[in-house]
Amino acid sequence: MTLTYLVREPKVIKDKNPLLLLLHGYGSNEEDLFSFASELPDEYYIVSARAPYSLGFGSYAWYAINFDADENKFSDIVEAQKSRDLIALFIDELIAEFPIDAANITLIGFSQGSILSYGVALSYPAKVHRVVAMSGYLNKEIAIDGFENNDFSNLKIFASHGTVDQVIPIDWARKSEIAVKELGVALVYKEYPVGHGVAPQNFFDFKNWLIQN
Repeated sequence: MTLTYLVREPKVIKDKNPLLLLLHGYGSNEEDLFSFASELPDEYYIVSARAPYSLGFGSYAWYAINFDADENKFSDIVEAQKSRDLIALFIDELIAEFPIDAANITLIGFSQGSILSYGVALSYPAKVHRVVAMSGYLNKEIAIDGFENNDFSNLKIFASHGTVDQVIPIDWARKSEIAVKELGVALVYKEYPVGHGVAPQNFFDFKNWLIQN
């Protein structure tokens, strides 16, 4: 398999089961989001993937974040694009490995994993039915060239952000909401009075959204 991962098989077995693919944030690993797998609906395969770039000490990244002399942050877009396509390939590998419903695949990303979820879903909307994008934003440079011309009629996104996020400004999330809706994507956007993290209400809301959509 392209990526290292953890899997929780569905408790309710069907001919083909839906998939939740969890994508962690910068400096974390596959165990982070997997910690709430037991709280997610029983009919899903839940796979938590490890990002490909090691930062040492059990920490990984989907792409490098660098600082210039003036302490401005910038992302390694080439690495991000490579990770985008690794995730797309990984989805194909999972479908080949497990009896997964290829028409019912959801990406759940936090922070950098959320940014990658946008990139994958908007680049390859035929592969992804839904996205839960928490504490991230849309970086159009990570998507493939000409992604705006894709058919997004089958794509649904739940995006959320903390109003006092000190890592990714709330304004970036608000601009992303507008940009995604302009593409014609069905999007639900919510804010919570927290920093760079997942509030209990946020978890409850996206879980309900999964059940309803």
